[in-house]
Amino acid sequence: MSIESASVSLISLGCSKNEVDSEEMLGILHKDGFVVDHTSSPATVAGGTRVVIINTCSFIESARQESMDTIRAALQRKRAGEIDKVIVTGCLPQRYRDDLAAELPDVDAFMGTGTTHSISSVVLDALANRPPAVKADLKPHHQWLNVPSRVRKGSPWSAYLKISEGCDHACTFCSIPSFRGKHVSKPEEMVLAEARMLAEQGAVELNLIAQDSTQYGHDLYGEFRLAHLLKALSTVDGIQWIRLFYCYPSRVNDRIIDALANTPKVLPYIDMPLQHADDAVLRRMRRPMSGEAYLALVDRIRKASPQAAIRTTFIVGFPGETDDEFENLLSFTKQARFDRVGAFTYSVEEGTPSANLPGRVAHEVQIERRNRLMETQQGISLERNQLWVGTEMDALVEGRAPRDFTMAVARTFRDAPEVDGQVYVRTCMARPGTFVKVRITEARPYDLIASPVNAADMRLAMKLNLATMS
Repeated sequence: MSIESASVSLISLGCSKNEVDSEEMLGILHKDGFVVDHTSSPATVAGGTRVVIINTCSFIESARQESMDTIRAALQRKRAGEIDKVIVTGCLPQRYRDDLAAELPDVDAFMGTGTTHSISSVVLDALANRPPAVKADLKPHHQWLNVPSRVRKGSPWSAYLKISEGCDHACTFCSIPSFRGKHVSKPEEMVLAEARMLAEQGAVELNLIAQDSTQYGHDLYGEFRLAHLLKALSTVDGIQWIRLFYCYPSRVNDRIIDALANTPKVLPYIDMPLQHADDAVLRRMRRPMSGEAYLALVDRIRKASPQAAIRTTFIVGFPGETDDEFENLLSFTKQARFDRVGAFTYSVEEGTPSANLPGRVAHEVQIERRNRLMETQQGISLERNQLWVGTEMDALVEGRAPRDFTMAVARTFRDAPEVDGQVYVRTCMARPGTFVKVRITEARPYDLIASPVNAADMRLAMKLNLATMS
């Protein structure tokens, strides 16, 4: 069978960084002549598909379980003759390269992290019925593609752009460095080339991602160059929004804060995972700052950009977390008044220093603390949203409300895709992927309600609504 008639379907699990890897793999396969597509699960793989690739995640136990369940479901379809080959890539085979092949002998090949460039040869070997291979270096080191190549999965107007891979930090709860390797920056000219490619494909929003965005450039240029990169990206034609994720707090310096506040197209939005705020817990986590220093950093960001949206994440139930330490986290959250907060219960990760710490917190206590934290943040989020009632904002339209086609679903600069709230714009027929000026009329804990400022847009929606009612 020729490559041209060999169909490859890819299932991407886990985070946005995995999504980029998946799009790159499909891009390489497409350039090499394969027929490719994304799919959501083994159940949705089209009959007759030659190869299914599962790009896995193993960050926490629930992700590992999802990965294993997905692999087993694909192998079931293979045994039924509905799929020819199953290839497993990503974090899971990197982390468990010595055990996975024995546990899953029906898998046709395994690829670890940093091996995206090899996907075509691995698929060809599988189609040629060569013995199952495990491509996973003992010490992973990411290799960037010479030419940007991606088959996009999500909305064409919003794209993730990976600027670095790996992590040099030693947080006691995190296993990422063990299977993603040391920090490796993507050269600036390659980042800009990919940004231009994404713009040509229709992207107007770039979401910069990494394990640690703030370390960008240090390995290549001997200095932290994230602020410089932001300014360079702002010159890319077609891009209108640039959003910053995964900032390590101790490296958020004045240059980055100034870039967020004063660089055209760079949104005053920062995702800055803090993990906790009690000083004793932070020391056990090997995080370099204190709760007081975090508050000072938040204050610096807001002084430079009063409208800045700040997102963070916390881990509750870390080993040894006492009632008082959790109360300190709650108190900190009330003081910091973040726009967005995500909370996770601690997950024991084998091979990490925290796995051996005493004082395990019972699961039911973890759940109760997470719920209390999110209930506290819900009120803060509502108050932060209420500040915008009566103001005008630009919103990026992404679709229509399911029960009212005259209502647009959109996001403002405060709303990152997938993880934040939305803006529901009444009587608005603006097309997905376009920007519309809206006036905020109502605030809810996570979402906003708005009306279009453009009266013509409103009249069209009302006219269409009346037509459907007659």
